[in-house]
Amino acid sequence: MRITSKGQVTIPVEIREQLGLTPNTEVEFEVIGDAVYVKKTKAKPTSGKTLIEKMRGQATVKMTTDEIMALTRQD
Repeated sequence: MRITSKGQVTIPVEIREQLGLTPNTEVEFEVIGDAVYVKKTKAKPTSGKTLIEKMRGQATVKMTTDEIMALTRQD
């Protein structure tokens, strides 16, 4: 395995499959002595998910989804 001029390496397909490393998987690097370890990071909630969790249960208006949709469509 060689490092490209951009500092990239290809993780062999067998290792990607074994560890569940799919496109856009976040990884982190750890250096111990003269070895580098690649670890899949735990999924962090996105800012959108965090916002939704903060808002959950905060509504004060008791409306059904159909009533809300009717208001937004203004039919």
